[in-house]
Amino acid sequence: MIGFNILVIFLAALVPLVVGFIWYNPKVLGNAWMEASGMTPEKGKTGNMPLIFGLTYLFSVFLAFAMSTMVVHQFHLRSILMNEPGLADPNSEVGMMVNAFMEKYGNNFRTFKHGALHGFLGGVMIALPMIGVNALFEQRGFKYIAINVGYWVVSMTLMGGVICAFV
Repeated sequence: MIGFNILVIFLAALVPLVVGFIWYNPKVLGNAWMEASGMTPEKGKTGNMPLIFGLTYLFSVFLAFAMSTMVVHQFHLRSILMNEPGLADPNSEVGMMVNAFMEKYGNNFRTFKHGALHGFLGGVMIALPMIGVNALFEQRGFKYIAINVGYWVVSMTLMGGVICAFV
């Protein structure tokens, strides 16, 4: 059966913080983001940074858990069979079938490259619509959408790669 490495989830959840540190740096896209979002350095200094970074990490942990099912296809076999009697018993008929299947196919598509592809697709097909819809109703411009969606596409691409290769 596929193992689940919780440490990798917690490490992958650091990716948005690291990417954000670079992405939103004033020397990269930080000034453009501030202009597009209406943020100012003064307003930024009034935020509760421990709370902001703590919740950012917590939400990133949630995202990493969700992404594990998106990028690691082997998890789906277990979800299909979760109500089958004997699934947890390696000596049952279904347990032996799952073990044999995983022995033969358990490492298929378990690469950084494959996870990065699914992370990228998740960024485009999940982050873009969510951020795009909010930005449209907030009457934000294209620059705002592009900067924020770009951040999530890069973050989710890297997270997907790490999770798929190492979970």
